[in-house]
Amino acid sequence: MENLQRNIQKLYAFSFLQKTLFPMAIITLFWKEQIGLTLTQILLLQSIYSLATVVLDYPAGYVSDRLGYRVALNIASLFGIAGWGMYTVASSFGEVLFAEILLGISLSFISGSDSALLYETLKAEDKEHLYARFEGKMNGFAQTGESLGAIFAGLLYTAAPLLPFFLQIGVWISALWITRLMVETPRESGISTRSHLAEALHTTRYAFLENKRLRYTILFNTLLGIASFFPVWLIQPYMQQSGVPVAWFGPVWAGANLTVALCALASHRVHHHLGNRSMVVLFLFLIALGYFGLGVIGGLWGFLFYYLLTCMRGLRGPMMLNHTQMESPSANRAGILSLQSLSFRLFFACTGPFVGRLADQVGVMQTFLLLLYAFSLILPPLAFLFLVNFRGGRSK
Repeated sequence: MENLQRNIQKLYAFSFLQKTLFPMAIITLFWKEQIGLTLTQILLLQSIYSLATVVLDYPAGYVSDRLGYRVALNIASLFGIAGWGMYTVASSFGEVLFAEILLGISLSFISGSDSALLYETLKAEDKEHLYARFEGKMNGFAQTGESLGAIFAGLLYTAAPLLPFFLQIGVWISALWITRLMVETPRESGISTRSHLAEALHTTRYAFLENKRLRYTILFNTLLGIASFFPVWLIQPYMQQSGVPVAWFGPVWAGANLTVALCALASHRVHHHLGNRSMVVLFLFLIALGYFGLGVIGGLWGFLFYYLLTCMRGLRGPMMLNHTQMESPSANRAGILSLQSLSFRLFFACTGPFVGRLADQVGVMQTFLLLLYAFSLILPPLAFLFLVNFRGGRSK
């Protein structure tokens, strides 16, 4: 039991290291200036990355449920080391793509495994009702790590463009050391006489057909995630076009991730006071105002409207993951969480290249405005379906 309790601290440390991404605050600049990619190629690159995770996300989650969450996180750390190592020698679209695929495999093995290990650790201690609070803390550590990694990114990049990538390799070596110290949790086996394929199909059917609550939770969470994800790849060229100095990029990125961290830490308290309906209204308001500011107001300080979207991202994570966890059977928990990630990645893979081309053709600012119109049409109906299905008792 004592070893299980230490899992939580190790998961906090792993989340911190996983998101301590030294290159992220300048990655779009690196792709444009050092590799020579356009915004269309950058969004295409991320779409292919998403497709790679789509192909592996659910299988990786399934393997995690069968072999153990600790094993999955060890594999993820090894691929993280390989992916960032590839970046240090990359000089073309193809080589960057290979590095991104390695990192996509890493993310596939993390997806669902860390949250599932947290939930099962709490469940073994009869504390699963506190999951949202601990998930919020885990997100807080993750975003704090990304903030600290980003704060000097602009200066590191100016000194030597590859320096952030070499530091990133060291981060993932530390992450591997942490995952090797984790302990597996006892849980239901959930496997009877069904084959692996039949079990995977059963889990998919349960998530998208049999459990209406889970279905609309996954779909609504997917679109909320997409709304906060497009700006991640567009905000750097947006700031560049607005005349924001490169030295600001690190602190701006750090501020955005600190916003996510603080909001994630506060998520369970805000949800407790507001409830599902008011939280959903808050999400829609933050998205609308954030995109409006980025698309209409702009200017040197226009990037501050991006913080409204990162605020939504922080508030959303623990609340929506808690809903998913409560509807997921123990034996297939990582698999269902991976299905949720798969839904997000597949949607982004289908839309990312079009958004990138749009940004190249009409400009980043106009693209934000057009995305505001799109999300204003798509999100309200999904929000309604989500709320309707969370009235009353558990879904069947």
